[in-house]
Amino acid sequence: MSLRFHTNEKINIQWWVLIIGVVLMLVKFSAYFITHSNAILSDALESFVNIFAGAFGLYSLYLSAKPRDEDHPYGHGKIEFVSSILEGTLISIAGIIIIYKAVYALIHPQIIHQINYGIILILISGIVNYLMGVTAIKKGKKYHSLALEASGTHLKSDAYSTVGIIMGLGLFIITDQVWLDNATAIIMGLIIIISGVLVIRKSLAGIMDEADFKLNEEIIKYVDEHRIPKWIDIHNFRIIKYGGVIHIDCHLTMPWYLSLEDAHQGMKKIEKCLANSIDNPVESFIHVDPCIHTSCAICMIQNCPHRKHPFEKRVTWILENVIKNQKHQQKNPK
Repeated sequence: MSLRFHTNEKINIQWWVLIIGVVLMLVKFSAYFITHSNAILSDALESFVNIFAGAFGLYSLYLSAKPRDEDHPYGHGKIEFVSSILEGTLISIAGIIIIYKAVYALIHPQIIHQINYGIILILISGIVNYLMGVTAIKKGKKYHSLALEASGTHLKSDAYSTVGIIMGLGLFIITDQVWLDNATAIIMGLIIIISGVLVIRKSLAGIMDEADFKLNEEIIKYVDEHRIPKWIDIHNFRIIKYGGVIHIDCHLTMPWYLSLEDAHQGMKKIEKCLANSIDNPVESFIHVDPCIHTSCAICMIQNCPHRKHPFEKRVTWILENVIKNQKHQQKNPK
């Protein structure tokens, strides 16, 4: 699929996240004004954060879709990490505000009204948030979009906090103890802060180009299953994410006696294989190495006129031997 298709789908999903966020915020604040429940207020405040973060997430997706230029030779995809950091920070701030408001209410308690109506309203919003969050995370993982994953994580954490709030309000109905409402809000505030910190952690990992071993394994497995004999090995395999675009660097070992044209064709084939390994657009930079005599033991080319040692075994390409910066070979070929 094209980069434009991926971008349009991601932007459309983020638009829905933003629109639904506005509607749910109005629903939750309505529930708060009806009930004066601090637990419900905590849910409403997080929805406000959802809107602000969703708007910036939408902007980041538009910006990441801009074509590369002289100032940004790898494109603008890194803005998604910045967006996720902002969202994680806002999530954490919302949690702190929720805890502060709940502690204040423990000291100066308020009377709670019409709690049944409030529970119904936030239950509906919680279900919608969860479904939207699952969708955003699924698409974010599919297109390796951290902005979408952050939005989905935020929405799911909102849904989980809604469940906790409903449980707390249920206890309040049973016991008529107002402090349970505020205690529930404090617990939800802590959960929200943890969720925000986790989003920030993942975003920083992306900015620092931390290795995504799961993605590495997925691509390496695909290439191993579609390899041809001329690809004797690949090594020094690295992946860098720039928004929805995946950049792959690796070394490819091929027979030393190939012409420059043949080597180029072999390289183009593995570039196509890498591009087909995942749904995201892939840009690869491949360095071609000539084989050495110790490579003969794992080389699957039949009737090679320059073979120095008999073929012994096919080396399966896995994460452990592909990310190393050394050719695959038998240590003591016969």
